[in-house]
Amino acid sequence: MVEDYRLEKLNDLIKKGVNPYPYSYNVTNHSDDIKDNFDSFNGKDVSVAGRVIGLRHMGKLYFFDLLDGNGKIQIMAAPNFSKKELFDLIEDIDTGDIVGIKGKVTKSNRGEISVAAEELTVLSKGLLTLPEKFHGLTDVELRYRKRYVDLIANPDVRKLFVMRAKILKYMRNFLDSRGYIEFETPILQPTYGGANAAPFKTHFNALNEDMFLRVADELYLKRLIIGGFEKVYEVSKDFRNEDIDSTHNPEFTQIEAYEVYKDYEDYMKMTEELLSGMVKTLFGSYKIDYQGKELDFTPPFKRVYWVKELKDKIGIDVSTLTDEEAKEIAKKEKLETSIKNAYHVSDELFDKYIKPDLFNPAFVLDFPAYMSPLTKDKRGNSKLSERFELYITGKEEGNCYSELTNPIEQREKFEEQDKERREGDAEANPIDEDFLEAIEYGMPPTAGIGLAIDRLAMILTNNISIKEVIAFPAVRSEKK
Repeated sequence: MVEDYRLEKLNDLIKKGVNPYPYSYNVTNHSDDIKDNFDSFNGKDVSVAGRVIGLRHMGKLYFFDLLDGNGKIQIMAAPNFSKKELFDLIEDIDTGDIVGIKGKVTKSNRGEISVAAEELTVLSKGLLTLPEKFHGLTDVELRYRKRYVDLIANPDVRKLFVMRAKILKYMRNFLDSRGYIEFETPILQPTYGGANAAPFKTHFNALNEDMFLRVADELYLKRLIIGGFEKVYEVSKDFRNEDIDSTHNPEFTQIEAYEVYKDYEDYMKMTEELLSGMVKTLFGSYKIDYQGKELDFTPPFKRVYWVKELKDKIGIDVSTLTDEEAKEIAKKEKLETSIKNAYHVSDELFDKYIKPDLFNPAFVLDFPAYMSPLTKDKRGNSKLSERFELYITGKEEGNCYSELTNPIEQREKFEEQDKERREGDAEANPIDEDFLEAIEYGMPPTAGIGLAIDRLAMILTNNISIKEVIAFPAVRSEKK
């Protein structure tokens, strides 16, 4: 709620003929520019603007920090160098207000780089008080729900989003430089597909049809490949109606890319080049710190052959696992999955026995074929698929296939998925007849990958939750 004493100050400004919410302000410099180049700015006039924090004064001598988009700088006001009009306004200024300052760059008696304010312009009168110690709040979700306050109170949080932007920019530049074309595909889709996930459902009034928020970009990007584009990608928001935790948000960002005449071996090489080059560019080294451990992006990345690794560890060959056998294994291994078929039990066994050892970047290769309905079988072994997932710090970061291009086989795999969906697997996909028709026109050999941006940003900013690097993550409403 609006605070009365701030409202009184707002009205006082208006009585003085001040517009507390003007249209614009001429900013000549930012805090970091002045502080980093003090020798060239010393004694020169500047115009800065930002939010007032830490306002303090003794009589007519005022000090406060001005927080702008690049950092903060001290502002000083005193009768010997500030205009009288400044003191008429400053009594109505509180911490949190946004002001413009014109003055000369100098140093305080304590040697702090400052701006000696000659003029003050009110740019926005705040009507709520900022919390003093936002990091100390016990309700961490309040930081995410009111991210705008988090960014004001904790300026270092901004650096996380700057790094996230740099990650996306590097990825785009990497793909663009290799001749990829960026597309936008439909978010509202009549049939969801491309990943095993429960969808969000809505209704399209104009068409009087139920629609789904996409769970992946895959099937539409493949349509573009069928149409003749040879290298395509999309930076997308996708939506999966799933649990929220430190590595899952129902609305998330990923990059999906597809290239003709390539396979998953080609994409392993490209992925290594992309990620190792990114880390080297952003940090100056292949090795970075993650939660107190050295995380090494030096190529080549480790390769782990899923079926063999699991068989060596516990003696189970999941490539031949039946649903009946899976039920017995789930009971014996005390697995938590509610759906006890071969797909979900194999996935739980992987999480239990293999995933904990995947700290440094590693490719997990050659999934059981029944887990990969959009993937070609492994050459020489039809029980496996030419698929890899990329793991970093034990978290899935990417998923890649040698894409299935046989329309007959694709229909059969879609039908298997649809059967599982009708039997209660909410994550299994329905049959996409339009995509099947598209692939029947002929799809060239293709490889494709999806890379999780939120998780990558989390890792590269040394965080343990993707909520720290999603500007507005999903949180429970305040009412609940």
